[in-house]
Amino acid sequence: MRLPITGFIVLTCVAPVLLAAGGLDYQTYKTRVEPIFLKKRPGHARCVVCHEANNSAFRLQPLNEGSTSWTEEQSKKNFDNVSHLVKPGDPDGSKLLIHPLAHDAGGDEFHGGGRQFKSKDDPEWKVIAAWVSSAK
Repeated sequence: MRLPITGFIVLTCVAPVLLAAGGLDYQTYKTRVEPIFLKKRPGHARCVVCHEANNSAFRLQPLNEGSTSWTEEQSKKNFDNVSHLVKPGDPDGSKLLIHPLAHDAGGDEFHGGGRQFKSKDDPEWKVIAAWVSSAK
């Protein structure tokens, strides 16, 4: 009788995190999207520098002292926050992608951190867009 209870616990506790917010995939977020927020881009600060524990809509968990990545718990919180900035299946309607995109490429008029993505052809913009597009 343990197996059905265990399966129930896994499905009720893990499944909502893995496919939360309109089908956004947590594992893809954690392995492909979240590392982009830690990457130094030429001429720009890393996303985490300005967006950790701030009051903007895009808020990331602060990294633990001496750490170069987030814990599982922090990543789940980041995923939850980032998911609110995404319109599943619609990269062009997702604030996460449009806000840091250059204005002449279809981005918002202003982003205090500069234009992290010069165009929609940026490989990292495409990674995030593919994640958003794959959500149903």
